[in-house]
Amino acid sequence: MAAILDIDLLRTFQAVVRLGKFSAAAEQLHKSPAAVSVHIQRLEAIAGGRLLDRDNQAISLTALGKRLLNSTSSLLRVHDQALADLHGTHLVGRITLGVPDEYATHVIQDILPTFTAAWPNVVLELKTAPSDTLKAWVGRGTLQVAVIAQPKGELGPVTQILTSTTPVWVGPAHSALACSDPLPLAVHAVQCPYRQAMIGALKVAGRRSRIVLESTSNQAVKACVEAGLAISLIDRGRVTERMQILEGLPVIADYDIVLMRSAASQEEEAVDRLAQAIQQGFRL
Repeated sequence: MAAILDIDLLRTFQAVVRLGKFSAAAEQLHKSPAAVSVHIQRLEAIAGGRLLDRDNQAISLTALGKRLLNSTSSLLRVHDQALADLHGTHLVGRITLGVPDEYATHVIQDILPTFTAAWPNVVLELKTAPSDTLKAWVGRGTLQVAVIAQPKGELGPVTQILTSTTPVWVGPAHSALACSDPLPLAVHAVQCPYRQAMIGALKVAGRRSRIVLESTSNQAVKACVEAGLAISLIDRGRVTERMQILEGLPVIADYDIVLMRSAASQEEEAVDRLAQAIQQGFRL
């Protein structure tokens, strides 16, 4: 009898690849880690070889795994669309979602593919902008939902905490820019809360500064720091090997990463589902 590719096994495989960890895939799929391992083993038996190389730190695709991933991604999308059409999926609508640049990659790559596969009749429109801009857009109803960064404890009636983060001062790995006078800064756009925190804290501390780079791009700010041109303020978890955390500069309080919804979206089921997916994605 010819082998059959089980959709449930393929969905587990793609979740493991997308999230990079068996435990994360298990939580997203509401399965135990042991069940995820069994699914991968069964799929490897069908495929005829190892699909993943894994150690304690990460997983990577084997050549066979890459072939399977490329050949079955469209199969899963077609399957989910056909099932939705057969069942007359009730969840429809259009959602405008706002995300700051520094979290856009996480949302786009790790959260939205699963959501769109589950709810194919919901149309998503994504906008990136600084947190304060996104917050204003939600208030005006231009966006239905947004991920924003704001000082810890600054909650409103339609916000939910996704995670907390510690901002740290960073400079290039092998440089003493923190001793410069004035301090060379790489800053985000005017509406970015980290920009405001940087400039305000330095002013209070009596440290002179000059802006070397002003950009809406998180990658541009990182590149400027890594190149040795400036210092900046970023999340502790986003410090790269080409940076060092700087001591002796004003301490910046923690920030909350929150999900903010417009008042009009509170009764929309599609937005409820997206909010749940974003919350789960940030927990992982």
